[in-house]
Amino acid sequence: MAPAADDHSLSTPLLSSDHHVVLTVHDQSDLPESTSVSDSNSQALFQPRDEDRHNPFAFIGAHDGFEVPGSGTIDPFRNHTPSIEGLYEWVKIVICLPVAAVRLLLFGLCLAVGYLATLLALHGWKDRQNPMPRWRCRLMWVTRFCARAILFSFGYHWIKRRGRPAPREIAPIVVSNHVSYIDPIFFFYELFPTIVSSESHDSMPFVGTIIRAMQVIYVDRFSRSSRKHAVNEIKRKASCNQFPRVLLFPEGTTSNGRVIISFQLGAFIPGFPVQPVVVRYPYVHFDQSWGNISLGRLMFRMFTQFHNFMEIEYLPLVSPHENRKENAHHFAQRTGHVIASALNVAQTSHSYGDFMLLEKAAESKQENPSLYMVEMAWVQSKLHLRALEAIEFLEIFLSMNPDRSGHVEFHDFLRALKLKPCGLSEKMFGFIDVQKIGKITFKQFLLGSAHILKQPLFHHACELAFSECDMNGKNYILKQELQDAVSLTVPNLNYDEIHGLFSLFDMDNDGKISKDDFIACLRRQPLLIALFAPKLLQRSSSIATQGLVEEVL
Repeated sequence: MAPAADDHSLSTPLLSSDHHVVLTVHDQSDLPESTSVSDSNSQALFQPRDEDRHNPFAFIGAHDGFEVPGSGTIDPFRNHTPSIEGLYEWVKIVICLPVAAVRLLLFGLCLAVGYLATLLALHGWKDRQNPMPRWRCRLMWVTRFCARAILFSFGYHWIKRRGRPAPREIAPIVVSNHVSYIDPIFFFYELFPTIVSSESHDSMPFVGTIIRAMQVIYVDRFSRSSRKHAVNEIKRKASCNQFPRVLLFPEGTTSNGRVIISFQLGAFIPGFPVQPVVVRYPYVHFDQSWGNISLGRLMFRMFTQFHNFMEIEYLPLVSPHENRKENAHHFAQRTGHVIASALNVAQTSHSYGDFMLLEKAAESKQENPSLYMVEMAWVQSKLHLRALEAIEFLEIFLSMNPDRSGHVEFHDFLRALKLKPCGLSEKMFGFIDVQKIGKITFKQFLLGSAHILKQPLFHHACELAFSECDMNGKNYILKQELQDAVSLTVPNLNYDEIHGLFSLFDMDNDGKISKDDFIACLRRQPLLIALFAPKLLQRSSSIATQGLVEEVL
């Protein structure tokens, strides 16, 4: 048998025609798991089945009717009293205004004293990788007492506690639900732990200096290497009794205390026993959670309350099963269930990614931003879609001008994708419109786009589509070449229509579409891969035909 050709383009026969060969074209579902789409015969995978003729993405293996779970009505980030309501609250605020001025003065004084004490404790300390010396820790008691005074200024005159912190030797890691900025102030006073914090907090006035004294573990939640380093640091510090215990808020952001959102795994990967702690803020008139309310407004409301209630409950230890060999995900789930049971609330698959989506929708002045949450923890586990990718899809969806209920109609869908009404665009919209009501939601758009993007053949299809459009092998595509390539799927494009589509692909606006532009555009808007299906199917068909010719020879 002759060796395979060096050029594995779609138009090149896979085998020499000097021998009688039968070339079998497999459907993707028939491939063994070890088959790679980068093999020389991968072009023959682009073969839709007859039952998929209404699915414009079947040629890359995307199946119709992808899973779209129902959207819940729970908003775990919503503060339930963002505005002042009722005569009682107004009267109370007026009465407390002089008290608020005194409280503000106390807050500023305590913050300044604590800051100066922390500067003194940190002065001359160079070896930040080892535990803080004892005399410096004793000096930090000044800052810790200032933290308690700050809680007093916010109206937390007494704090109800249940249970006790377990000894550091048997519970090196503490995990808690996260409701307000008050939580870490309390734990700083109570435990003086090492915390895990975003790198951005280091530059905050006063706060950045104080958390450095806590031997903070910095993490960039969007960097895999940073997350890995943070886990290693958690393990290193938790395993050494000379360090303070490690405190983590595994939800990764504040919620309103009415649900427990999905846990990040950083506290559970090291495999140490953890002590769950429950924080409650009972209230009647004023929800103290840090939700859809600004920090300034929340502080003002706290200063103008007679008293703010806070309860802390230390729960029994949760240990990993089988001598630390339990899967971190299951360990996190068990711990989350313990905390949710103690709070008597439900657990959801929301995550910090949902908060990012909520913030993006709010920035865009959407009337109901909570409609754009999708329970990102579930999406990430099923489709391996990162939060930043979901944000990009939301930007595209918001450009479609959704209505008050968060739905987008066909004509707005076409406008955002620079398409015209035709058979293909109707099939593309129908693929996303799983309910067949003529409108799509963001969750449908996100999951449908991600379903296409994560197909094993998607990237391969992008590269082959670029090769087919790049007629002369010059590594870029001109406007006419793009028009010729998509004319089989979207016929009779006028100048404005092709110009709009070309502008979408020409991401750097240099008048030509490079390979990087082309693939980046399709990754951002994977639905557009359907424009190039006929080109790929034609070539794939020619390969099969070539095999039949070889069989007859």
